[in-house]
Amino acid sequence: MSYYRHHIFFCLNQRSSGEACCADQGAQAAFDHCKSQVKAAQLAGPGGVRVNRAGCLDRCAGGPVAVVYPDETWYTYVDASDIDEIVESHLKNGKPVDRLRLPPTVGR
Repeated sequence: MSYYRHHIFFCLNQRSSGEACCADQGAQAAFDHCKSQVKAAQLAGPGGVRVNRAGCLDRCAGGPVAVVYPDETWYTYVDASDIDEIVESHLKNGKPVDRLRLPPTVGR
């Protein structure tokens, strides 16, 4: 058994060049919301879920993005309700949210 059942990484990268980036699309708010929802659901901590910040995950064209490991499930999201669905369905109940999955062909 691993130390955490799931890690969810949120790209919080900010680009000064004007290129598309997750930070310009509400990624920090989504990260904060996810962290609070995971804590409220008592999923946080060893044996549970760890919510992590990440730099560029190199999937900018689909941003904002998050990825859940060890499942290697990539997500895009729009608002807090999408994050709630990821927490409830995937992180709590182990069922990925298909409608929010980032297609594997989406890159930078």
